[in-house]
Amino acid sequence: MSENCNNQCSTCGQDCGERKEAQSFLVETNDYSHVGKVIAVVSGKGGVGKSLVTSLLAAQMKKQGKTVGIMDADITGPSIPRAFGIKDKVFGTEQGALPCISDGGVKIMSLNLLMEDEEDPVVWRGPVIAGAVKQFWTDTLWGDLDYLFVDMPPGTGDVPLTVFQSLPLAGIVIVTSPQELVSMIVAKAVRMARMMNIPIIGLVENMSYLACPDCGKEIAVFGESKIAKVAEDFGIETFARIPIDPQMAKACDEGEIEKTKAPFLDSVIERLKEA
Repeated sequence: MSENCNNQCSTCGQDCGERKEAQSFLVETNDYSHVGKVIAVVSGKGGVGKSLVTSLLAAQMKKQGKTVGIMDADITGPSIPRAFGIKDKVFGTEQGALPCISDGGVKIMSLNLLMEDEEDPVVWRGPVIAGAVKQFWTDTLWGDLDYLFVDMPPGTGDVPLTVFQSLPLAGIVIVTSPQELVSMIVAKAVRMARMMNIPIIGLVENMSYLACPDCGKEIAVFGESKIAKVAEDFGIETFARIPIDPQMAKACDEGEIEKTKAPFLDSVIERLKEA
């Protein structure tokens, strides 16, 4: 060991007998939770439909006979309970918190299910928010789950970093939209995932097109789709396009997202099974 050693083995190129293994920040869940694959749904910016994609993936996977849960990690903008029509509150026990269960059988934990009024703002600093997300993982009695989907806040801040380091992610799904800045925004999410050795399951382009109700022609309301080119540029094999559909928006608003069919996500669902 060098006399100038600072014990920062991860940044040292010396091969000495005192090298330490890289520190793991993974957090164990409780004895009442047995989770198979943890999938985070992320994006580089807000307003692109992460919660929609999370809800659709969870609902479609549940329809295929899997046991599924959603951890709503978007603490300051939670919307998952409304999409599933859940108005009950989380029930606490001495062992931990029991998640609410949707009509279709999806287990859900969200801050909105803990608050007296879902419209009250959450005015917390980053470390407190990140701590709450970690508690959703450690203190929720998830039971036996094949898949746990994590609906992430946008960007690359405290919560994404906490989830990437603390949860045993099988991979991430990146959500984007067909706008000019899409490549740069996706690049941020891709590079963060690769920096932390998190597999990228696929890309989903929301609001990709509007299908004409008369002739079925695809109308590029927000510009031509760039998802295929972006996927190729970043070496991502799986991608999907979600159309603009007023009925799907209505289903979210009325808490009936589980009744929505989503064949456009079939390729992502199949890739999730392989992750």
